[in-house]
Amino acid sequence: MSSPSEREPVIVISGPTASGKTALAIELAVRFGGEIVNADSMQVYQGMDIGTAKPSAAERARVPHHLLDIVAPDELYNASRFAADASAAVAAIRARGALPFLVGGTGLYIRALLTGLTTGVGRDAEFRASLEAEHARAVATGDPTRLHRRLAEVDRESAARLHPNDLVRIIRALEIHAASGRAPSQLRREQVPRPRYHALYLALDPGREALAERIDRRCEAMVAGGLLQEVRRLRDAGYGPKLASMKAIGYRHMQPVIDGLETLANVLEALKRDTRQFARRQRTWLRGEAGVEWFDPAKPDALAARIEAFLAARAAA
Repeated sequence: MSSPSEREPVIVISGPTASGKTALAIELAVRFGGEIVNADSMQVYQGMDIGTAKPSAAERARVPHHLLDIVAPDELYNASRFAADASAAVAAIRARGALPFLVGGTGLYIRALLTGLTTGVGRDAEFRASLEAEHARAVATGDPTRLHRRLAEVDRESAARLHPNDLVRIIRALEIHAASGRAPSQLRREQVPRPRYHALYLALDPGREALAERIDRRCEAMVAGGLLQEVRRLRDAGYGPKLASMKAIGYRHMQPVIDGLETLANVLEALKRDTRQFARRQRTWLRGEAGVEWFDPAKPDALAARIEAFLAARAAA
């Protein structure tokens, strides 16, 4: 395996939602001659723009962006597929002599690209279908968190990291446990990652209070900017509320309003609360990743200086 100095450089800009990744990454990419590879699991979906805080047309015009709007909302997309798509995008960027910036808050996607997915457990369609059926029965009886509790019984660490509504990852964790007889969190610790790139992994954190304020303002802006109308257009296009993409934060919150079961004012407060909880989980994930360096987004010069030092050290190696 090649040494870190021999691998291609990649700049990672991550952090919890609403921490300022998009704007800051664009400025840094302009400064360093870079192109941006999206690492947000929701921004890959076409027509899902407001609720995912997707970069605007003006922002995309400043810097080339990759892996935005690449699949329909009813298409399955996962970390393995992302790793393949992002690897191709990075290679193309390097071939053009530009610097790849991997930007987004989906930690699993970033890990999949940088070091690969290490569990080594394949998918069992029959087992997954049985879990999905069990979940449906549990929801019907008023117990929507049954699978999450089941995961906590075999892997408390993974359960603490996952939201009870994150059915996709809960099922995957239970699948890994069933196939291996081991806790997924234990397997992750035991398996040695094999870096594919010489990555500078930067994470943004404006502080808890500032982030909570940013999140509240973003949620308000999304609703004012037409999130309800965006979800209604998706529903009218045939993308129903049971799709995994439509269960994401923001999109699931608009469903009861469309169905006449809830008011926009009430779901806005739930949206703010759930987004703050999601940001905490993102921060927890990043705290557990090796090599992450934290920066205040209000101090962009510090990030630029760190990137300059990283590139200079690599050039001198």
